[in-house]
Amino acid sequence: MAQIQYKNITIDYTATGKGTAVVLLHGFLENQTMWQYLAPVLATKYRVITIDLLGHGNTDCLGYVHTMEDQADMVHHVLHELKIRKLVLIGHSMGGYVALAFAELYPDNVKGLVLLNSTSRADSDERKLNRDRAIAAVKQNYTAFVRMSIANLFSEDNREKLAETIENVKLEALKTPLQGIVAALEGMKIRNDREVLLHFGPYPIALILGKKDGVLPYDDNVTQVENTRVQLTTFHDGHMSHLENQKALEKTIVSFLKGI
Repeated sequence: MAQIQYKNITIDYTATGKGTAVVLLHGFLENQTMWQYLAPVLATKYRVITIDLLGHGNTDCLGYVHTMEDQADMVHHVLHELKIRKLVLIGHSMGGYVALAFAELYPDNVKGLVLLNSTSRADSDERKLNRDRAIAAVKQNYTAFVRMSIANLFSEDNREKLAETIENVKLEALKTPLQGIVAALEGMKIRNDREVLLHFGPYPIALILGKKDGVLPYDDNVTQVENTRVQLTTFHDGHMSHLENQKALEKTIVSFLKGI
């Protein structure tokens, strides 16, 4: 791992391989270790950059609210320091929200966009209330909140089968500081709706969803790509396609990148 200074905080990242830049952005309660399987596969043909987002992994907190624009500006700074201008963004869950914010702020830098178990839509009123409940819950019992949140990301069918993997994900999630969790929840709650990018983005876009995703209900989210050129891939498991559908996801991503 390497580090870059940004606004008086330290950003952790990795850069491996050569070729077109592919930037991997993790989700809420995750860090760049979530890409441990996908990154080496892609690095055989591409320059792969993974980044710990603000308040996650080994990257410090920047404030009490980390907006998706804050995250995108930080990502842009890292890429500027690495002298990378054109890139493909792959974002998981919250990482997808960050990727969309980046695409809106820096459209000339984007060659392609993959939303993995993510959505272009803003939070509904109900989901905003759930964010507030989550903030209260994590302040009351940090460990219980984190462990329960991670378990709910996997489909019920996989919770026993992938028990060891899930435990490892929980241990990584428990490295996320309380301030980082709250700042991310506040930032996701107020994020903008960016569905328009799916209709008018001038670059290839892919949306990858899980049929049994308990976080982003499939039937609600599949409608956002109606009447678009977005490439839709559906897996039959939960929110963690990089673990629940690892090999199939690798094939999907490799195929998408070949077409760019």
